[in-house]
Amino acid sequence: MPRPSRILITGASGCIGQAVTAWLLEHSDARLLLWLRQPEKLTAVDRRHPRLELLVGDLRQPRPFRRQLAQVDRVIHTATAWGDPARAWAVNVEAVKELLSCLDHQRLQQVLYFSTASILDRDLELLPEAEQWGTEYIQTKAVCLRQLMAHSLRDRIVAVFPTLVFSGRIDGGGAWPTSYLTAGLKPLLHWLWLARFLRLDASYHFIHGADAASICGHLLTTPHQPGPRRWGGMHRYVLGQPPLTVNRTMARLCRYRHMAHPPGVELRHWLMQALVVAFRIQLSRWDRFTLQRRHFVHHPVTRPESFGLSSRFPDLETVLSGAGVPRR
Repeated sequence: MPRPSRILITGASGCIGQAVTAWLLEHSDARLLLWLRQPEKLTAVDRRHPRLELLVGDLRQPRPFRRQLAQVDRVIHTATAWGDPARAWAVNVEAVKELLSCLDHQRLQQVLYFSTASILDRDLELLPEAEQWGTEYIQTKAVCLRQLMAHSLRDRIVAVFPTLVFSGRIDGGGAWPTSYLTAGLKPLLHWLWLARFLRLDASYHFIHGADAASICGHLLTTPHQPGPRRWGGMHRYVLGQPPLTVNRTMARLCRYRHMAHPPGVELRHWLMQALVVAFRIQLSRWDRFTLQRRHFVHHPVTRPESFGLSSRFPDLETVLSGAGVPRR
């Protein structure tokens, strides 16, 4: 009888980390090593579960866990940092290289590396502008991806690029952590009476944390195969549901809240530029690039159905309901 797989989950207290942990506890017999800094934030799973081992510490200091790291079969790396440039570089670039060096390359089967879809173009190729003009978070993710493409383990790496991630509830209640996107629904609902009069030619994808977890869980519990040659054997999966336009989103929000969706004013590029000047809004080169790009659409995108699974949150209505958004 084969021994249970040992899977390391970094950033284990985050919304994706906890969702993946819960999925693996339910759908596999794997033993899970959860690397996190604040175990009190582990709210969606019982930290006393016999198949869990908590590695409490900073990702930048792996030395205390070298023995455990050398005994893992698979890794899902969700930990990340933003805000402070020095910390972002240390966590998002240097710590990733150090983590890979601590693994037993003879034993290791697979690494799921979490990045962001913001650094990719429509065809899943790296955006040059991400490295040139991106924030410290965007730049470090782009640099790390480029380094991983040249790494000796690249044919065992699955690069995962989530789009906009929903998770938890707008009131912060419940066991699941609330993502920044879900938290942002609250002020949007407050201004919906005004926002419904605006129109914007833009589009995007979203994914719910629970659906991202089922995709990752499937990948972590099935045999790994090298990816396409054009990416050096590395897989690239952009996690998202089919694209939505901003205008369609506003119409659905209004319908969900039983509000009228009247004709509105088109926010054309020249008008947005005029508003930036009039209100003296400071924009970085990356901000200007994203305003000009507007359509954050990728092909192909990966959702649970891509692997014969079913999405729990396939559309905006199920997301709003799951987030506890009340109907008026």
